[in-house]
Amino acid sequence: MATLGFGVNFWAWALLSPLGPLFVSEGMVSSPALIVAVPVIVGSLGRIPIGALTDRFGGRVMMPLLSIITIVPVLFVGFIGQYTYGTLLVGGFFLGIAGATFSIGVPYVNSWFPPEKRGMATGVYGIGMGGTAISAFVTVPLFKNVGSVAPFVLVAVVLAVYALVAWTMMRNAPAWAPATKSMISQLAHVARIRLTWQACYLYAVAFGGYVAFSVYLPTLLHNWYDVSIGDASLRMAGFVIVAVAMRPLGGILSDRIGATTTLLVGYAVVAVMAIVVIVLHMWQDAPSLIPVGTVGYIGMAAGLGLGSGGVFALIAKRSDPADVGSITGFVGAAGGLGGFVPPLLLGFMWVQRGDYSTGIALLAMATVFAMLVAVWAGQPAAATARPARSAGAPAEETPDSAAEEALS
Repeated sequence: MATLGFGVNFWAWALLSPLGPLFVSEGMVSSPALIVAVPVIVGSLGRIPIGALTDRFGGRVMMPLLSIITIVPVLFVGFIGQYTYGTLLVGGFFLGIAGATFSIGVPYVNSWFPPEKRGMATGVYGIGMGGTAISAFVTVPLFKNVGSVAPFVLVAVVLAVYALVAWTMMRNAPAWAPATKSMISQLAHVARIRLTWQACYLYAVAFGGYVAFSVYLPTLLHNWYDVSIGDASLRMAGFVIVAVAMRPLGGILSDRIGATTTLLVGYAVVAVMAIVVIVLHMWQDAPSLIPVGTVGYIGMAAGLGLGSGGVFALIAKRSDPADVGSITGFVGAAGGLGGFVPPLLLGFMWVQRGDYSTGIALLAMATVFAMLVAVWAGQPAAATARPARSAGAPAEETPDSAAEEALS
C-alpha cells in the first residue's frame, strides 16, 4: 500500500513534465524548465517536515492525508491553471506537495522489517517512483485525444480511491512508536548526525539525476536528437522503467554485498555512460540515439536506480529507527533539489550554446565525487554499527564492513 501510494502521488507530481514541450509549441512559454522544476523543489523541501510528521503520526495517517490534499492542486491545474503561465506556476507550486509523500513510505516500510531485510524492503518501495513513467505514457495521449482536463481528472479520481483504500487497509507496524520530541528538536537532532549529510549528497546525485532526466529528458531528446515530442516522452518512460526496476535490485544487493559496494557500482556505471554520451557527440555532427546513445542513457538509468536503492539501504541499516523518517526527509529533500538545478542549467545551456555536453560532463564529475563520499560514509558507520561483543570474541563481519575495510 505504501508503494502504491508513492506511485500514485508521483504520477500526480509529474503531470506537468510531459506537457512542457506542448506548452512551448503553443507559445505559452519559451522554455518548460521552470514549470517542471517548481513542483520538484516544493516536493523536495516539503519532505523535511513531512518526514518529521511521519515519525510523530505514522504512515497510516500521513499517506492517505497527503493523497487527499494533492487532489486540490491537481484539479486546479486541470480546470484553471494550465491556461496561463502565471497560474501554471501557482498550480505547479502546490502540486509539489505530492512529491513529499516519499518521506512517508520509507520510515513506514522500514518499521515493518528486520535490519537484514530493510534494503530489499525500501528498494521495493522505491518502485513507486515509476509513477513518473505512468505520467509519461498516458498524460500526452489523454491531453490530445480526450481533452486537456482528462489526465488531471483521472489522477484526481485515482488519488481519491487510493486514499479511501489506504485509510481502510494500512496499519502501523506493531513495534512502531511515535516520536516524542517536538518537530524542531527532532530535526535539529538528525541534522547533527554526519550520516544525514553524507546520504544527502549521495541521494542528490542518484535520485536527483533520475528526477532531472525524468522531467527534462523529453526536451533534451527533442532538441539534441530531433526526436518528436510524443516519441521523446515514450523514450523518457523507458528510461524511468529501467531506473525503477534497478532500485529494488540496489536494495537487495545492499543486503547481500553491502550498501557501499552497491553505491560504488551504481555511480561508476553512471560516470562511464555519461562519458560515452559526450564522446558520441564529439565524434558525430548529428548524433543518433541508436544504438550507442540509447545504451548510454539506459546505462545511466540503471546506475542511478542502483544508487537510489543503495542510499536508503545505508540509512535503514545504520540509523535509529526512530530517526529514519526525519533523516529521510532531509535526504529526500536533497534528492529532489538535486533534480531541481539540472533542468534549469540544461535549459540555460541550450539557449546560450545549443548543446548539453557540459551538463552531462558535470553529472560524470558529480558521480565520481559521490564514489568518494560513499567510501567516507561507510568507514565510520562500519566502526559504529557492529554489535557489542564479549571480550575475546571475534567481531561479526558484515558484507559492508568487509568491503569498506578493503576499500579503506
